[in-house]
Amino acid sequence: MDGELLSDTFVELTDTMVAGFDVIDFMHVLTNRSVQLLDVSAAGLLLADPRGELRVVAASSEAARLLELFQIQNDEGPCLECFRSGQPVQVADLVAVAHRWPRFAPAAERAGFTAVQALPMRLREQVIGALNLFRTAPGAFDPADIRVGQALADVATISLLQERNMRHSDTLNEQLQTALNSRVIIEQAKGKLAERLGLDMDQAFSLLRESARTSNRRLSDLARAFVNGKDTLASLNVRGSPPRPLDPSPPRRPGS
Repeated sequence: MDGELLSDTFVELTDTMVAGFDVIDFMHVLTNRSVQLLDVSAAGLLLADPRGELRVVAASSEAARLLELFQIQNDEGPCLECFRSGQPVQVADLVAVAHRWPRFAPAAERAGFTAVQALPMRLREQVIGALNLFRTAPGAFDPADIRVGQALADVATISLLQERNMRHSDTLNEQLQTALNSRVIIEQAKGKLAERLGLDMDQAFSLLRESARTSNRRLSDLARAFVNGKDTLASLNVRGSPPRPLDPSPPRRPGS
């Protein structure tokens, strides 16, 4: 095994914080390097989507990609069993266990593969996919190759989950920033409405909120439209007695 290539591969699989990180390219690095480093003929990768359904995301060859797709479409095969159980599945001779997967085994043989090692992409109780190694000759997989393959799958799993968490954090930050921006607009609308109608800020907010609910609009959208002049005071009329408008006449002096 090429030690330098192995080291470079682990570095690539852990570096998900680079600008422009590409998940698909990352997955192809994993499958291609698995073939280069291990005594296997092809590799494929299945990942679960947000609904928990498996998708083929990378393969070192078209034959491996089609075989992975065949497993999903027929809901049968060692890679699916590996994902569902969270445990490795090794088959030294697919012909000998054809009864176990009556559709998959012949399809694998037609594709030129006679042995498979499926490795779970798992972190504790969370299984996100499976790395699947195929060979064209029957026989048990080298235990050292299995350990390295599982290590590659484990590192890739941690990196992917880290990237997902970062993306989730970014989403939360964007939502927070949107909420803060909306809050500014709402405060502006409250001030404008309070000045126009002679209300205090709480009354102005209550009027905005009730108007938004009555018109089935988001509060921030209504506030923005009012601040920008697209909505007028007339459009903010709500059920019940309207707030007392601001008296435009100047206050009387005592004794006048």
